Amino acid sequence: MLGSTRSEEKSCLRFGNKNNMSRIAKKPIPIPPKTEVFYADGIITVKGPLGELKKVFRPEIKIKVENNEVTLTPVRQSLDVLALWGTYAAHLKNMLVGVNTPYQKKLIVEGIGFKSEIKGKVLNLALGFSHPVNVDIPSDLKVTAEKNVITVSGIDCETVGQFSAKVRALKKPEPYKGKGIRYEDEVVRRKQGKKSV
Repeated sequence: MLGSTRSEEKSCLRFGNKNNMSRIAKKPIPIPPKTEVFYADGIITVKGPLGELKKVFRPEIKIKVENNEVTLTPVRQSLDVLALWGTYAAHLKNMLVGVNTPYQKKLIVEGIGFKSEIKGKVLNLALGFSHPVNVDIPSDLKVTAEKNVITVSGIDCETVGQFSAKVRALKKPEPYKGKGIRYEDEVVRRKQGKKSV
């Protein structure tokens, strides 16, 4: 009997049921002041003081906008739809925050001779290579470079994160002297170099 009970519990966790609902998505999401949300033809649009964001949502999740709240409901109880339910709720919350308060990431450029500067819509980097590295800045992002601190800000959480990760990947921080590009709050595990005898 005990064995069958455990197998039933595993089955519920695997395929999802009403007790295995997304804790993120089951509550209505409040719409902040001075913010509008529209949903039509699978596209959700969020307008706020800082701009407008649009995202395509699949029909497996029903979206209702009323009483200054957004409610997301899964069409069927399956593992993939329940996962999508929580993901879409997180996306929508990020959009609501972004049009009111911009997302921001800071990157620190460390190393002798390493430099960063903005030339028009291009981030110009000197990273110890034989040539400078130029990165085009997306039109919806604001990027500044002062005293080897690169600040990336924008209303779209994903765009800010992707651009920051792209810049960091150009010269990841190495573990001996810490040279490279790292996030402001990133802790680089340092290694001890070889000792001369």
